[in-house]
Amino acid sequence: MKKTLMMGIALVAALAFVSCKSSESSYKKAYEKAKANEQAQTIAADQVETAPVSVTPVVSTPVAPANTENDRQERLSVMNGGSLKSFNVVCGSFSSVDNANNLRNTLVAKGYSAQVAQNPETGMYRVIASSFDDRAAAVQSRDQLRGSYPDAWLLYRTY
Repeated sequence: MKKTLMMGIALVAALAFVSCKSSESSYKKAYEKAKANEQAQTIAADQVETAPVSVTPVVSTPVAPANTENDRQERLSVMNGGSLKSFNVVCGSFSSVDNANNLRNTLVAKGYSAQVAQNPETGMYRVIASSFDDRAAAVQSRDQLRGSYPDAWLLYRTY
């Protein structure tokens, strides 16, 4: 009787382990279903027609009076030599000095006397494309730069 009981328990245990095993066919079915979904998405993406988009930027900046009320004012310290004048055209603002130096190198390659300056209060690095003593020249330079850098802005340097 003990032998029969032990054989019965062994048979039940063996069947339990065999029945839990996943079959290869279920994996194959899941793979084929995923492949079919991927192909359907590819076909749907190919069928979507995209029309070429033509964007013409319109930049109109009114020239403000010769005061600094409309300009952003910050205290700056120059990071890489040179000196800054009162009115500066900023093309980029970064929290990483490496990113600021990359943009500066790009501007220098294009012929600008670009510099990187840091605002010690915020820790931000400003990439200054050009620096001027008078506001009108700075506005003209900013407007010219907005063709390539639409977010260019004026910064009045406080001392």
